Amino acid sequence: MLNLDSLYTITPIKLNDAWPLCNFIVANEDRLKRYFPKTLEQNLTPDLSNIFVEKKVKQFQLKEEFLFTIKHIETKDLVGLVYIKELDWNKKQGEFAYCIGYPFKGKAIMTRAVNALSEYAFSNLELETLQIIVHKSNTPSLAVAKNCNFSWIKTLHNEYTPPGETSQNMELYELYDKIK
Repeated sequence: MLNLDSLYTITPIKLNDAWPLCNFIVANEDRLKRYFPKTLEQNLTPDLSNIFVEKKVKQFQLKEEFLFTIKHIETKDLVGLVYIKELDWNKKQGEFAYCIGYPFKGKAIMTRAVNALSEYAFSNLELETLQIIVHKSNTPSLAVAKNCNFSWIKTLHNEYTPPGETSQNMELYELYDKIK
């Protein structure tokens, strides 16, 4: 567990997170449907969330993908999610994906979370390159990348197709482990 500050913690996904995760997903459905459609569809009911969480806990243990929850320390409410995914252990590279609930946007929580998890990824997972792939219209996510010292690398043409839309160009940002 990592404390972001006196209000929020980051912890690896746990089996007892299924119900809070389902609540978070349903409450933020409109916010998640464009860039987190798979997470959304796998968490629309408590039963689906149980299956999802079991899978994510196993993937975490197997070092295939890492899903972290951001929770309010006092209320224990789930306020956001951060993935470290698309892991390439040969290149020592991973990609961040993150989302925050409506009531918590604009409070720099995700910036603090990505900073803390970048350090975790470099120190504990021994990754050397972290990526954020974001659409240029997603200004809050762009701000997280920039505020966490990720550098713009290039535009990835036709990189992502949101549900029911045409493919989009995405912007690739990277952060490198300065220790190495």
